Amino acid sequence: QAKECNGVKVPIDTSKPNPNEVEFDNLYLDMNGIIHPCTHPEDKPAPKNEDEMMVAIFEYIDRIFNIELRDTDCLDAKSDPSSPAPRAKMNQQRSRRFRASKEGMEAAEEKQKIRQEILAKGGFLPPEEVKERFDSNCITPGTEFMDNLAKCLRYYIADRLNSDPGWKNLTVILSDASAPGEGEHKIMDYIRRQRAQPNHDPNTHHCLCGADADLIMLGLATHEPNFTIIREEFKPNKPKPCALCNQMGHEVKDCQGLPREKQGKHDQFADTLPVSEQEFIFIRLCVLREYLERELTMASLPFTFDFERSVDDWVFMCFFVGNDFLPHLPSLEIREGAIDRLVNIYKNVVHKTGGYLTESGFVNLQRVQMIMLAVGEVEDSIFKKRKDDDDNFKRRQKEKRKRLKRDQPSFIPGGQFSPQALGNRSSPQAICNPRQAAFEMRMHDRQNSTTSASPNTSLTPDNSPSLGGGIKRKPEDSDSEPEPEDNIRLWETGWKQRYYKNKFDVDASDEKFRRKVVQSYVEGLCWVLRYYYQGCASWNWYYPFHYAPFASDFEGIADMPSDFEKGSKPFKPLEQLMGVFPAASGNFLPPTWRKLMTDPESSIIDFYPEDFAIDLNGKKYAWQGVALLPFVDERRLRAALEEVYPDLTPEETRRNSLGGDVLFVGKHHPLCDFIVEQYKTKNTEVVDIPPELCHGIQGKLTLNDNAVLPDQVVQSPVPMLRDLTQNSAVSISFKDPQFAEDFVFKATVLPGAKKPAPVLKPGDWEKTNNDGRPWRPQLGFNRDRKPVHLDQSAFRTLGHTMPRDRGMPGMYPNAVPLGAYGSPYARPLMGSQQQIPKLLSNLRPQESWRGPTPLFQQTPQRTAGAAPLLAWNRVMQSPNQFQPAQYQGMGPMGYPQRPEDRMDRGRQV
Repeated sequence: QAKECNGVKVPIDTSKPNPNEVEFDNLYLDMNGIIHPCTHPEDKPAPKNEDEMMVAIFEYIDRIFNIELRDTDCLDAKSDPSSPAPRAKMNQQRSRRFRASKEGMEAAEEKQKIRQEILAKGGFLPPEEVKERFDSNCITPGTEFMDNLAKCLRYYIADRLNSDPGWKNLTVILSDASAPGEGEHKIMDYIRRQRAQPNHDPNTHHCLCGADADLIMLGLATHEPNFTIIREEFKPNKPKPCALCNQMGHEVKDCQGLPREKQGKHDQFADTLPVSEQEFIFIRLCVLREYLERELTMASLPFTFDFERSVDDWVFMCFFVGNDFLPHLPSLEIREGAIDRLVNIYKNVVHKTGGYLTESGFVNLQRVQMIMLAVGEVEDSIFKKRKDDDDNFKRRQKEKRKRLKRDQPSFIPGGQFSPQALGNRSSPQAICNPRQAAFEMRMHDRQNSTTSASPNTSLTPDNSPSLGGGIKRKPEDSDSEPEPEDNIRLWETGWKQRYYKNKFDVDASDEKFRRKVVQSYVEGLCWVLRYYYQGCASWNWYYPFHYAPFASDFEGIADMPSDFEKGSKPFKPLEQLMGVFPAASGNFLPPTWRKLMTDPESSIIDFYPEDFAIDLNGKKYAWQGVALLPFVDERRLRAALEEVYPDLTPEETRRNSLGGDVLFVGKHHPLCDFIVEQYKTKNTEVVDIPPELCHGIQGKLTLNDNAVLPDQVVQSPVPMLRDLTQNSAVSISFKDPQFAEDFVFKATVLPGAKKPAPVLKPGDWEKTNNDGRPWRPQLGFNRDRKPVHLDQSAFRTLGHTMPRDRGMPGMYPNAVPLGAYGSPYARPLMGSQQQIPKLLSNLRPQESWRGPTPLFQQTPQRTAGAAPLLAWNRVMQSPNQFQPAQYQGMGPMGYPQRPEDRMDRGRQV
């Protein structure tokens, strides 16, 4: 992280060696995982406008770069969210955007309702800010927002190539939202096509930044030995302020409109949120491959065991648990260990299949049928076990609620006698009228005991029991929570008939329809695997149902066709907006296009329902359910759009066109002069990249109409940022190497690839290691790094020196408050006694890779007449880097003492 000196941030020199002790060759950014956290961050105020949002995106990319890259060859920023996507993905995008619009409007209505109720009761709320709600649906290709983002990213790349020494030799490829395809799949397509080149380095180290779980599957599908994924560490239940009163500790539904409590002695922390520095996780796929190799290795096979083929089969089987394009099978839930179940069945059945399920992205349906029918044999027991587990969980929760209710104290004093948390050492308040306070507490307790003596007895206005009988207990007082009605009852006989009748509105005896559903699902499995290993097989295919069939229905699938139409084209950006947007987000579309969503006479008005049902499908929460939206008929949509296409302005026509990738280099890059020469000669022909000038990267180059050129000003798209008046970077259109339509990219490890050194130790195979303690992740890439630590005596010393009421965030939250040792009240140190802060300064030498050799790598040295320079002595002799600030005083046992405590202690004496 960048450090501050006198309030000024010192920029990080990214040209120095990587602090993670590993050098990456290619970094890929899936922009979808960057844009969304910047538009609605968890632990800081959201950007007030689009300009601030763009700056936040720039800062996020800088953080990723600072974490990972030093002397990297290629930075590939595939700007998905998503670019015009295959039709199979558009159905999921449509569901998400309709849900987001509906939930946003419902949340706004609920917030306004609660606000009015609180104000009617005399509660206090800050004045309501009049601001337009940010519609995250604008993060979709074709919108003006995404067009501005593409301009900002081009500016950002040019700025870094001109100013950052770490970018000096980088080749940067930007694929913005106008280039068709999902971001992560555009990245995989780039890797596949580069791997197929004869001069590709098989030991290239790839690093992909993104939060989607399918990136793990995609990384495994490349069969590259060095593939790392970096993602933000997910920290659940982060505190958020109430949207009504802006106070912490409760949600909108629990807001009571109480006055805001003073934060700090002088209310100096009133508008601050608890901020924690975002941490990142490295997922090293070579380690996952070690686990999979142990898990999938099988002996006595009737064919030769091939670990790479078994990895492909494992990736394929994970599709049954669910993916972005197909619903998961009813009997396979990932939280129930479905992947382990599939692996066990696979290892039992693969001896009979005669070979592997897949090969380079193509499926052997006859062998898949054997696996699925084996799953179908245990479907009934799976459903019954699921019911038993659910009932047991509910029973345990009910007992827990009863136990908590029983253990609650019968009476808790309030007001000035209310209990205070331990460690709250604020100055005591004087007791005011204790007899009156005691009387009020007794009366309050008596009233509560009378009311709770008979919970089902109604009371008259004078609090006497009524003779009219009991009253119905309120739902919130019940021990059980309301459960959604389940009409399928998969645990009872006849589950298949009820499933097809309720979900598809057909009888289970309709074999023709069931086979149609199974065939569509089988097509989906083949399409998804082809998409992961070869690229998009068809831009038009999609699964036309909301629900999946049962595993036991996969009979006779061996002869089902799995070919797809060739030559299909993706939707244009504005066409995709019409296919995925609800009418509430129509403001991002041209006026006449928007009218098609709202006009009752529109020929496609049925595509945009104002409300829609959500089938919980056995789940508990609405976000887990299935949005029952009508599927978009592509022919009807295109026919309706033909009438409004002439209304597009030239700017809208430009935004509606499909774009391509752009390559950027700086003036120090070997390829720079070659590109500049193309512009000087105005060469309109397509030229090949000389791989010797571009780190072995191959592809085609053509002149770009909106190119960044040397000695030309690069205008800032953000008013708060300066123009680049002394630009030396250059950009040009880039296209990946092209292959024949029937070319097959081989899913195998390339010749010459070196297998990474093993990381796992024998104890790592168990669920726990370290003598039964839970497994802890390795810090960094060096497994031999020995972190400096303290023994028990050192911790006891620190315990006598540290303050108990610390509140400092960071790596050492227990550290001495700044100034404790520079205070005039501090105890004098004995002759040769060293200050503890000097000891702390080198516990975690964060800059050891840039300066001297780390302590654990230094060889002990002796001097004449001197004691051996051991690690502890070296720590004690290190220069003091701890700069304390002033503190008020020291109390008994060396604990710093606040002024109030000293005055109180004086009064007591």
